[in-house]
Amino acid sequence: MRVLGLLSGTSHDGIDVTVVDFHENDGALRGTVLHEDSIPYAPELRARLVAALPPAPTTFAEVCELDTLIGQAFAEVAATASAAVGGVDAVCTHGQTVFHWVDAGHALGTLQIGQPAWIAERVGAPVVSDVRIRDITAGGHGAPLVSFLDELLLRGRAGVSAAVNLGGIANMTVVGPGGLSAYDIGPANALVDAVVVAEGLNERGYDADAAIARTGAVDEDLLAALLADPYYALSAPKSTGKEHFHLDYVRAHVDRLTGAGRELSVPDLVRTLTELTVRTVAQDVRAAGIRFLAVSGGGCHNPLIMRGLRDALPGVEVVLADELGASVDSKEAILFALIGWCTMHGVAAVTPGGTGAREPRILGTITPGAGPLRMPEPVERVRSLTLG
Repeated sequence: MRVLGLLSGTSHDGIDVTVVDFHENDGALRGTVLHEDSIPYAPELRARLVAALPPAPTTFAEVCELDTLIGQAFAEVAATASAAVGGVDAVCTHGQTVFHWVDAGHALGTLQIGQPAWIAERVGAPVVSDVRIRDITAGGHGAPLVSFLDELLLRGRAGVSAAVNLGGIANMTVVGPGGLSAYDIGPANALVDAVVVAEGLNERGYDADAAIARTGAVDEDLLAALLADPYYALSAPKSTGKEHFHLDYVRAHVDRLTGAGRELSVPDLVRTLTELTVRTVAQDVRAAGIRFLAVSGGGCHNPLIMRGLRDALPGVEVVLADELGASVDSKEAILFALIGWCTMHGVAAVTPGGTGAREPRILGTITPGAGPLRMPEPVERVRSLTLG
């Protein structure tokens, strides 16, 4: 079965897409990546999305319009990718997260927009969507869903190993003799991106090659204040997002610092926020006794982050996720292709310990394609996964 995976992450800069051809034999699943790409949002659409995200106020009208516009954008990306490989059997779309509701340490709701019916209409294949909420109804955080893929890729390694994804938010999956644990560590690129956009530092909306951060210095007082956020002290499972870590969050910390008579340049701010990612990830890796760490996501292209992690973790083998068969930029799109395959085959795509759910659940809602919805024969479970 060929499944097309789609997502836009917490950096909300564009749409990642991949097509994976899956073959299963007695629970052993092999996936061949046929196509992968990343398409930036149109600047005007991204600007509207950013303007509607919390803590900014918005309206139901704007949410409705963005749901349609993002759905149409996803549909065009999916149609192009499907045509490139000669068609697909199913699509799984994550959509665009606009709010993740966590209260008193429990996830109570989550909202992803990007209407899947536009994708089903454009591609003609059934579309799996809204994949996080079923896990939340079973007591999980709906995140990090990538723990399902990580566990399959890390399974069988000696000692304690982990995979960390450095998107807008950093999440980590830890696999060891004691089982699996997965959670959101905190911001990876979210805060730096917010500052770059707000200050108009470049047209890309992120600190490419750490060009800005490399001209600044870490402000230890600001870093200490940021590290004191109670979120970091919470035990797993836990999840977070831009409803917590956003531009006003940064500005409040900076205002307290500058109100005390301190000056802070923009490069120093960007450098300090970059170091925040290094410190929070490194301290959790050390605490878990990890010896092998596979890194993916946009943050792995930041030389200051990667050098900082390797310097802070001398006893840890730090590699890119490509060594596990999932490319650093397409890993999460591969995940959603995998979730789509699992949902179509009746397989729960959640690993106990991965999200905090009481039990695994089959994820998502299915929108039929051009014809009648015909489900393949159910599979009991996925025992192994090989990507090539």
